Amino acid sequence: MKRDLGPAAAPARDPLQRWARRIFWLLVLIVIALTLSPTAYLPKQAFTFWDKAQHALAFATLALLGALAYPRRIGLLVFSLLAFGGAIELAQAATGWRSGDWADWLADGVGLFAGLPLAAFSRRVLARSLAGRSAP
Repeated sequence: MKRDLGPAAAPARDPLQRWARRIFWLLVLIVIALTLSPTAYLPKQAFTFWDKAQHALAFATLALLGALAYPRRIGLLVFSLLAFGGAIELAQAATGWRSGDWADWLADGVGLFAGLPLAAFSRRVLARSLAGRSAP
């Protein structure tokens, strides 16, 4: 018996959405690996601003790709990425080699809310571009 998992599990209709989904989930795995790796394997941070910028950039990219991949699930995406950022900080606090930082979670949220308008803009630009190609 097949179970309906709703629109979030529906196959992507357009190539952009398919690629965005693949890259989104790959980036999720990369973020997990980088954030939970022992700090001995990571480059030294010269100053903490760069650390926060990295968090914001990672989550802006996740938001951008996630919104392109799942355009009808933005609310769920926002909730999930905020929870993901918090879970990363809790997991880091539980390891012996990393420490969780709520300022990092705040930077994740800033990046998330910066990435969403970029996704909306990208979708509009791509729609215009594709509409121009199909014109006679």
